This record gives sequence, C-alpha cells and structure tokens, in this order.
Amino acid sequence: MPKQSAVERAARAAEQFGSAADAVDAAAADLFGVNRTDLRILGAVVERPLTAGQVAEAVGLSPAAATTAIQRLVARGHLTRDPDPDDRRRAVVELTPSAREQAMRIYEPVGAAGVRELQRRTVAELEVIADFLERGRALQLEQAERIRGMARESGQALP
Repeated sequence: MPKQSAVERAARAAEQFGSAADAVDAAAADLFGVNRTDLRILGAVVERPLTAGQVAEAVGLSPAAATTAIQRLVARGHLTRDPDPDDRRRAVVELTPSAREQAMRIYEPVGAAGVRELQRRTVAELEVIADFLERGRALQLEQAERIRGMARESGQALP
C-alpha cells in the first residue's frame, strides 16, 4: 500500500474512532439523563472528590458554568456536595453511589474490551499505538486552544 493511502486510512480510522467514542458517550449521557457537559463532569469526579473550581478546570468551563452544572447534577441525584475535609470553607463534589455504579456498568465493559484488543498486540505495536495516541491528544488540545483563540478574536463568548 502506498504511504499516502496508508496515511489516509489511518486518518480516517482515527476520525471514525473518535466518532465511535463520541457515540458511546452520547449513549451514556442519554442513560444518565444528562447533557454531554454534565457527563464530562461526572467523568471528572469519578476518581476522587473535586472542588467546583477543580471541576471547572478539569472540563474547561467557567466557574459559574461549572457551578450551575454541579447544581443540576446534585438535583438529579448524581453528585453530592459536602464540606471539604481539608478546608471546611469550601465544598467538594463526588459521585453518588448510584451514579458510580451506573458509570461502572457503562464504562467498565468498554475498558475491558479495549484492554482485550490491546493484549493482541506486540510490545512494539503498543509503543506505536501509545505514541500515536499521546501525540494525537496533544495535537487535539493544541487545536482546541487555536479554535478558542479564534473565538476570542471574533468576540464570541466562551464557556
């Protein structure tokens, strides 16, 4: 296969992989009964409790937008808000047990299937895959910043 054809195939596969991951998240958001931003917040707090400011930073929202979303998720029963044990002046949010269970039912099989796929690969192939994904992530974040800069230049509001 000529290199250009291989590049095009890989680029198409990466795009389709992103779309497929997006479809998983859309289905998960529907199951939770939340929008995609709220789902990102649930994902941000799955590992540990976070303050509202940490949530905002993790998902790229303004503090006000994060607070509004957190209130919505608390009202839906997906998050709890409790005083921070390290600093009682602020609060931390975390998944409720039922939301944590739902997240595990949704995403653990996805992760397990992905690990099974990776187990089929050699160490050399895994190194190439990891390098591609790490560089691709950095590229995507750079492009997101470029696009945000375009929005700022045009005077459009950012979240």
